[in-house]
Amino acid sequence: MSETRHPSGLSDSSAPSGPHRIAVLALPGVPPFELGIPSRVFGCAVDDGGRPLYEVTVCTADGAPVLSDAGFTVQPAAGPEAMAAADTVILPPTHAMPELGHGGPLPPEVTAAIAGIHPGTRLVSICTGSYVLAAAGLLDGRPATTHWNLAPEFRRAYPRVKVDEDVLFVDDGDVLTSAGVAAGVDLCLHMIRRDHGAAVANRAARMCVVPPWRDGGQAQYIDRPVPEPTVADTTATRAWALEHLGEPLSLTQLAEHARMSLRSFTRRFRDEVGMTPVQWLTAQRLELAKQLLETTDLPIDLVAHRAGFGSANSLRAHMRTAIGVSPAAYRRTFSPNNLAVTHG
Repeated sequence: MSETRHPSGLSDSSAPSGPHRIAVLALPGVPPFELGIPSRVFGCAVDDGGRPLYEVTVCTADGAPVLSDAGFTVQPAAGPEAMAAADTVILPPTHAMPELGHGGPLPPEVTAAIAGIHPGTRLVSICTGSYVLAAAGLLDGRPATTHWNLAPEFRRAYPRVKVDEDVLFVDDGDVLTSAGVAAGVDLCLHMIRRDHGAAVANRAARMCVVPPWRDGGQAQYIDRPVPEPTVADTTATRAWALEHLGEPLSLTQLAEHARMSLRSFTRRFRDEVGMTPVQWLTAQRLELAKQLLETTDLPIDLVAHRAGFGSANSLRAHMRTAIGVSPAAYRRTFSPNNLAVTHG
């Protein structure tokens, strides 16, 4: 399973004093689906004893109710004080601030609420919630994403933001942004995985009946001509590759398995998955290595071999590039014994 193209590494693993506090800012015109994503996904994240790892509060910028884009009113549980006390603030999209699409200012109450966020608080946007972060100047000079269909408009309105419309989400450490609608689910699961490891995130995904990770990025959803039904795809080859990750798979082997020319296979693969076959294969091997590090006591050399990296040095290099830590450090952070002590 692939990582975002802008991974920032692991979060601080120091023991928390209680559940991680998340404030979700409901703005006028908020879509109910996206507003409910954080409560649903983070609410399913529990430790081995069934204790919740997150506390989610829906708030508004001034504590007053707001009208959703579905025509009903959202009554918040709190006002801006929840944002000031939060460890993470999440901004779902809004469909009632068209001025943001032209780089216009935020409403005064929203500006004040954002100004009250404590320094060091993790900031997260879902879909066009990125416009709010950008309008507040919080994305200047940083990589970010938003819905692919709005990327050109976003880029014009906020030229200082490094927009990548191909990915499902971007993790830039203390600021994370996601693409449209369901990509908010992907990002929330990524945050759980980053905070508490794959086992907790996978358990939350199962409770939500969603995949723990979706391959590829937004590129696979961007409008393009629909291929003829007779055109071959790469689904079977990807499934075959997942069963042979420990073997030295070449691009030629993958193309031969798909019964395509190398050029056709590479083009078809990128159209379907949103990344090259080599990028995808490396990401799958990294995910397998992380799972082995979390769930087994296998030596690093053997983990590297089973994941298809060939050597511990190769695994170390790939993990440092992808998530900023060594295999040994990852194991210390996310092994079951360590998690039991840290989060139990």
